[in-house]
Amino acid sequence: MPARPLVLVVSPGDEADRGYCLEQVAAAYDVVLLTGAEPSWEKPYILDHAVVDLTDAAALVAAGRALAERHDFAGVVTWDEWQLVPTARLARALGLSSPSVEVMRGCRNKATARTLFARHGVPSPASMKARTLLEAGQATRALGYPAVIKPAAAAGSIGVIRVDRPEELSGAFAFASAGASRSREDTGVLVEEYLDGPEVSVECVTYHGQTTAVAVTRKHLGPAPYFDETGHTVDAADPLLAQVAPAAAGAVKALGITDGVQHVEMRLVDGRPRLIEVNARIGGDMIGHLVRLATGIDLARAAADTACGRAPDLTPTRDQAAAIRIIYPAYSGTLTDCRVTAPAPGVERVRFQRHSGDQVVLPQDGGDLYTARIGFLITTGPSATVAEARAQEAYRHLNIRVSPVAKTTPATGERGA
Repeated sequence: MPARPLVLVVSPGDEADRGYCLEQVAAAYDVVLLTGAEPSWEKPYILDHAVVDLTDAAALVAAGRALAERHDFAGVVTWDEWQLVPTARLARALGLSSPSVEVMRGCRNKATARTLFARHGVPSPASMKARTLLEAGQATRALGYPAVIKPAAAAGSIGVIRVDRPEELSGAFAFASAGASRSREDTGVLVEEYLDGPEVSVECVTYHGQTTAVAVTRKHLGPAPYFDETGHTVDAADPLLAQVAPAAAGAVKALGITDGVQHVEMRLVDGRPRLIEVNARIGGDMIGHLVRLATGIDLARAAADTACGRAPDLTPTRDQAAAIRIIYPAYSGTLTDCRVTAPAPGVERVRFQRHSGDQVVLPQDGGDLYTARIGFLITTGPSATVAEARAQEAYRHLNIRVSPVAKTTPATGERGA
């Protein structure tokens, strides 16, 4: 039996929301990991590994080179947003095919992306960089209210906040700056035009410069002024896909991406797509799994295929819908109970990522998606309407209890009275 191709995976992520990626890649490839912690759940899917400080670029390249002395890699891939640039740098060092470091930097930096979108005629919001609160004020006067303030190079809606009035600007700028300070690439802040319309993402695969939009994800957001995603729905028969696919492909091309999987976020303003950003990896929140449940298309396998110079199989084999509902607390505090009280139809899985005794902190209290989320549930159905109704029903069968913590001072970024 011929040996399977060998792929190097950088930063496999958490089992709860990224375990499916490693499992699906391992079904077709032998896998070697570069990871920040000794493997546990990953062990059944890997051939070898090295533990390295993932924040140390030089150490990452050195560890990759050491593994390459033992293995003949066909490609290297990551689905970790924070590792896109380091993985491109590692691929260059190992002589493996990959989008360039410069292209990945453009994807990571929203200011750079806005410039490239404008140059290539891709519609996106007006944007201005603000280094100080004074510059943020000048930007909002130029762009008008409402406006969006966000880190230039973060992830997961961390530090992203809407501003409706001038008196909210100081707290919002502090909130965005705190999120930006977590970036290792650019700690700057952007002020952008607010796009008023439903938000979607387009899940794309690019191979040798040709981009295929395989699914559209309808997003559900929490209350303003934050942009936390509370759920997503993928329907194989969604007619919106044909409408938004050209804009998504244009954005991918504008950034110079020639291979890989992309999660392209946009809003529909008066029914027309306006680009928010291109994430050059599989979407989070189990979106790749939703796509597979709904269409049969395997985005994790496609990511490995394109990284190894192989044409991905993007043939749909299912005609279903799938929905995910993120489990949030009603308020910040100590989680005292989280469990399913009764079965519900169409539930594919329920995962709790927090446990009794854990602190859960919402954005308005200084938290983010990592501190606020308790878990998620996924449902399927013959249509989006059915899948979403099943998700709502399943949510009612959860018992979530939180002991609130009294606030003594206003949280950074909290809106004024």
